[in-house]
Formats: sequence, structure tokens, C-alpha cells
Amino acid sequence: VQLQASGGGLVQAGGSLRLSCAASGSIFSMIVTGWYRQTPGKQRELVASFTKDGTTNYAESVQGRFTISRDTAKNTVYLQMNSLKPEDTGIYYCHLRRNAVSAYWGQGTQVTVSS
Repeated sequence: VQLQASGGGLVQAGGSLRLSCAASGSIFSMIVTGWYRQTPGKQRELVASFTKDGTTNYAESVQGRFTISRDTAKNTVYLQMNSLKPEDTGIYYCHLRRNAVSAYWGQGTQVTVSS
């Protein structure tokens, strides 16, 4: 499965962006879909995830501002980001896990939030 992330860009603090991650194959059977963020000098961190049973999980720093969703008909995962802050700046990667040994990463999309 190949993943194509898009939707990043430059936005002012308080603004919104919606990231998309289009998969070349079915995402229906993925046990976990998620978005990670990487900033210079820091490890890649989980921002939001969605399990097959419908459970969502968010980093405390984005709780209430970001929403992860997916459209299995379009094989696409989304991350709606509202009330963006400068500390949300980073490269965002989508991640799909099929099982314990098989997972996929997108190429990353840059999000820059200016103050």
C-alpha cells in the first residue's frame, strides 16, 4: 500500500487545515490508522489515531482541536486541524497498520503555523 499525504501549508495561528492521506489500497482492514508529527530535534510523535473498532486517541496537546476521520470508500484518512498554534508546526505523516508486522508510512506533508 502506498500513501499520498496532502493538505499541508502555511497558515496563521488560529487558522485551520485539513490533511488527507490517500491509500493505493483498501484501508478497511487496517487495525490502526493515524497521523504523526515530527519537529526538529524531537522524535516523531503520535497526534491522532483511529482503531478499527472506532476508538480514537489524541495527543493531549491537540485534544479538542484536531479530528481524525476516514472514508473507507475513498481509502482516505483525514486530519482536520482547527485553532492551529505555532507549536503545531512540523511534518505530518500518515501511518496505517495492517497487523503486528505490517505497517505503512506516507511521505509527510509540511505544516507551518505562523504567530
